[in-house]
Order: sequence, then structure tokens, then C-alpha cells
Amino acid sequence: MPLKKLLVVSSLTITGFAIPNAVIAQNRATPGQFDFYVLALSWSPDYCAKNGDRDQQQCKLGKKLGFVLHGLWPQHQKGYPANCSTQKLPSQIKQQFPGLFPSDKLYNHEWEKHGTCSGLSPVQYLALSKHLKDSVIIPTAYNRPPKPFRTTIKDLKNTFVSANSTFTTDGIAPQCSGSGRFLQEIFVCYTKDGKPGACSAELLQRSQKTCGQPNFLVRNVR
Repeated sequence: MPLKKLLVVSSLTITGFAIPNAVIAQNRATPGQFDFYVLALSWSPDYCAKNGDRDQQQCKLGKKLGFVLHGLWPQHQKGYPANCSTQKLPSQIKQQFPGLFPSDKLYNHEWEKHGTCSGLSPVQYLALSKHLKDSVIIPTAYNRPPKPFRTTIKDLKNTFVSANSTFTTDGIAPQCSGSGRFLQEIFVCYTKDGKPGACSAELLQRSQKTCGQPNFLVRNVR
């Protein structure tokens, strides 16, 4: 479904509601003024290895979450806009997108920091986030792996491109934690109209820096 049609349809289905780190953010930028989107998909086992005791909603033993939505982020070629308005996310809207994020606290945080810079309404922003997240085919190796395994930036990119025919290797930027020892998340880059596109040179360089070890560990789900 074309992006514009998708957003219109999503808005019409909820007409009963009122719609009232290494890269430096530029606060109070103008909504809608950015170059491309990053779909940030966090590797939940890595997050839970460090935050499990503080986030049982995402990390409770037996959840077996793999890639989860961290957020959809408007980006500049250098840096990114943040907190572009004070518009709040209506609480009712969360009910239309259950399970979109692994933790309820992310709905408001991601909207306020990133969604307000998209130029979209809250409904449109969450609808686009869901559409792009659901459109990514997770390769078999990353689908709830029962055992940890090692990989490289090149192999991860090629694996995702093989599973997603519209992706290119310069449109995927893995991020690592632990000084490059563990997969933390992947950035998948899209044009402003929601089509797979290239990441900026800045993000690709950041990927090479954060995943600077010869290979890194992909933790298993739990």
C-alpha cells in the first residue's frame, strides 16, 4: 500500500480520538524538515542483559524477544532533530497499536523526542512505525536463536539484504555495545516517503566504529 494512502487510512480508522548518543540532536527543529528516516530495531537480548532487572515488561524470562522496535527517527545527513514540539501523545492512541514497542514507556518517549519532528500526526507516525517494522523480514538466523553466535558487519548486512530484496547494504547499519563485542541494534534507513534508502555517511561510519571488533556476538533469546 502506498505510504500516503496508508497514513490516510490509518487516520480514518481512529477519527473518534482528538489528535491534539553519538549523534548530536538539534533541539526545537522544524517538524518535517529532515533528510531520511532510521528504523531502529534493538536486539532485545543485549538490552535485557544490562537492564533486565529494571524492565520486566520487556525482559521477563520466557519472553524470547529478538529484534524489537526502538523507534522511527527523522535524521539529517549529519545529526538529527529532536523534541520539535510540545504536542503530547494522546493516551488512547496506544490502544490502536498494542505491542508496537516492547515497553509501554517507549510510546511517549519516542513520540516526544522523534515523532514530533516527523511532520506527521501521532496516528500517522505510529502507523508508519508499525508499517515499516512489520515490513522487515527477519532472517532465520536472527529469529529467536536458542544459542549465541558470532557474525560480522558484512555478514549481517548481506543476510538482511538476502531476506529483503529491496534493501541494500548501505541502507543497514548495525550498532554494537561492549566496545564492539555484542550486537546492540540495527539501523535500517528509509527515504522520507518510506522506501528503503541509503544511510548517511555519518551513520555508516558510526556503525564501523561501534562494531569495530573483527566480529561480535549475537546473544541468544531467553
